[in-house]
Amino acid sequence: MIQTLAVRMFVERGYDATTVADIAEAAGVAPMTVYRHFPTKEDLVLVDQNGPLVAEHIAATSPAQPLVRRIGSALVAAAATLTGARPDDPATGDTFLLARLQLMISTPALRARHLDSHYALQQAIVDALADDATDPDAAFRARAAAGACLAAMHTALVRWAEDDGRTELPGLIVQALVAAFGADAVDVDPAG
Repeated sequence: MIQTLAVRMFVERGYDATTVADIAEAAGVAPMTVYRHFPTKEDLVLVDQNGPLVAEHIAATSPAQPLVRRIGSALVAAAATLTGARPDDPATGDTFLLARLQLMISTPALRARHLDSHYALQQAIVDALADDATDPDAAFRARAAAGACLAAMHTALVRWAEDDGRTELPGLIVQALVAAFGADAVDVDPAG
């Protein structure tokens, strides 16, 4: 609830013009309550459950599939989950995700911190793929594949934000992955 309110206030008033105290007051909580859940102002925009969600989707794939296909399909499935609104959770759905993404793109402080969350997502993917955690070559291949897939996804996310969310995000991610790796990159239809 606090994150949803914060994102709405950042969009309405501007990120720099909105303080954590403003958010706490609007939420009817003490500023320390906000900081307990979101240690920094940037976390109010950047904190999400994407890493565990992608890892869960990767775990459901066959280790016999190529790395790019496992990762790409998991990224598409996670995007479909994240853009699907749930009535019991206002921090879901494409409107909320789009607002967060547009803030990340337009706010320099958030762009810089977004790289940290990108690295954390890459590590979550590598950990989920850890079929043989003791093999440094396997870890290197997993990290390279994850980085490449995340670069394709980032391109799709920027396009989605620029398009103001008019195109389905999972379909854009599929298109970016297919453009980068070919038609076998994902386990879904590129048309959507």
